[in-house]
Amino acid sequence: MKQKQTEEEHLSPMKLIFNYENVFYSFIYDDTSGCVHRSREYAMNYVYSGEMILDDGKEQIHIGKGECVYIPRDHRITLYKKPCNGEKYCGIFLNFTRHFLREMYTTLAQHKIPANTPKLKPGVVKLPKTAEITSLFSSLTPFFDPDVKPQDDFMHLKLQEGLLALLHIDMRFAPTLFDFNEPWKIDILDFMDKNYMHEFTMEELAHYTGRSLSTFKRDFKKISDLTPEKWLIRKRLEAAYSMIQHDGQKITDVYAKVGFKNQSHFSTAFKKQYGIAPTAVPVVQN
Repeated sequence: MKQKQTEEEHLSPMKLIFNYENVFYSFIYDDTSGCVHRSREYAMNYVYSGEMILDDGKEQIHIGKGECVYIPRDHRITLYKKPCNGEKYCGIFLNFTRHFLREMYTTLAQHKIPANTPKLKPGVVKLPKTAEITSLFSSLTPFFDPDVKPQDDFMHLKLQEGLLALLHIDMRFAPTLFDFNEPWKIDILDFMDKNYMHEFTMEELAHYTGRSLSTFKRDFKKISDLTPEKWLIRKRLEAAYSMIQHDGQKITDVYAKVGFKNQSHFSTAFKKQYGIAPTAVPVVQN
């Protein structure tokens, strides 16, 4: 079986992530690794060693060695993975795709879900330590060795075990995971206004507002004369101007907060829009 790589994999020896049929293994060797995580599918993340901190902007959830967390579909969080008690971070991430869930629904779930079972509330769930979860992830640990490659059908079986472990913990996982309705459209500008500082592709903007890419482009033209990319740049620069003028924040702190990758690009775009360098913005004393 050919080992699959993910978009997150780096050539740096400090970080390694690899994927066996939607079962991801990650190794973090440096002090702290933070990444913005936007999973389009439901997932379970198990910490084999080290520590992981999940931050959704409202609260932080700490996941220690031997603990597991459920992450809902289309949920944006920031993950921080780091060593703990002298052990590097190692984790296993089970990704439940729509295709997999449809397959499982037809084979086991449709006859076992009471019609009135409510869904889970949106958000991350720190899972209890059950025998099923302990057994599942213990059986996956030999594959932390990249030279020991599992067969596809074996990993597919492990995904089934993970799904059953969730259903045994709380039956509300069933109507949540087996909801195959397309997402409702949400207001494009409201979403972009709240998330302008994050790096989205056009495809992701379409997905997170409940649209196909072609529908997103068509709908955006109805509400703005700018392209989505230019709208985001203007919004970021407006936010930066306010931070500098009214909050007295430094340029070195502002450019990353509003979504620019480097200070040079930020300064060039700022001067093009306002005709002055960001360092020339007068600070208003409150």
